[in-house]
Amino acid sequence: MELNKAVIDCMRSLRRRLRDEQQLDIHLNQPDAVSAMLAGCVRSNDELTRELGRQLAAFSDQLPAPVPPPARNSGSATVRIYRGQRVLA
Repeated sequence: MELNKAVIDCMRSLRRRLRDEQQLDIHLNQPDAVSAMLAGCVRSNDELTRELGRQLAAFSDQLPAPVPPPARNSGSATVRIYRGQRVLA
């Protein structure tokens, strides 16, 4: 992915929004910063944050990871996402 002004501006805006909304501490020099931001965008309830995530995904040629549906039965095992894989918790 080429880092140009548009990509950096998008990442900065997204970083601020995710920090305010979800208390995510993402640094732009992290090797997984883009995937962490995209995962945060998927969990966001704010439409502007989701739109910034779509822009970042288009810049980086990555797709945001889908959020698993909530468990219907409270007695069943919970499912978490770990490094892009579904795991039982």
